Amino acid sequence: MADYFVHKQKLENQKAAEAEGKVADSLDVRLALMERVNSGEITLADAQAELKRVKRGAKKAGQITRAAAYRR
Repeated sequence: MADYFVHKQKLENQKAAEAEGKVADSLDVRLALMERVNSGEITLADAQAELKRVKRGAKKAGQITRAAAYRR
């Protein structure tokens, strides 16, 4: 049962980091990419490549990834 509470706390920490703008590949960024895919502006492969580029540049921009925020 403790694992559930640890997971819940990590998700809350992740959401807090996103709200503070510390996360480069936040849910908002991911949703914006999917909106562009759904509108036909870019392909799914283009969106995946863009997300990888954002994640790679996170450290240079002084931000972290969602995975890193979850691990904190």
